[in-house]
Amino acid sequence: QEQEVESGGGSAQAGEALRLSCAASIYTRSFDCISWFRQAPGKEREGVARIYTPSGAKWYASSVKGRFTVSLDKADETMYLQMTSLRPEDTAMYYCAGRSRGCSDDWWAYTFRGQGTQVTVSS
Repeated sequence: QEQEVESGGGSAQAGEALRLSCAASIYTRSFDCISWFRQAPGKEREGVARIYTPSGAKWYASSVKGRFTVSLDKADETMYLQMTSLRPEDTAMYYCAGRSRGCSDDWWAYTFRGQGTQVTVSS
């Protein structure tokens, strides 16, 4: 099930920051894993960051570790991806996803999938 829920994408210069939001509303209450994926032109979709909500444990792809932060505001039922020190290679469509049976690297394993927001980083 894909939903139009992401926002915050846009254009940035290398070194700048953007914050992506995923308004998952009623669905977040049943999730124990929320994830951000991205897909660059001509490349496969890849996991970027995720949070396992029962423990708060977070995982980041090596390419974004130290630059991106994933979080969940349960009061607002919104997921965030704070991206700093952006690089041209971060240019991609970014997607949020959620599931209720643990985390997965497989996009299609998520029962909630966003339609994506474009991030373009220029040098």
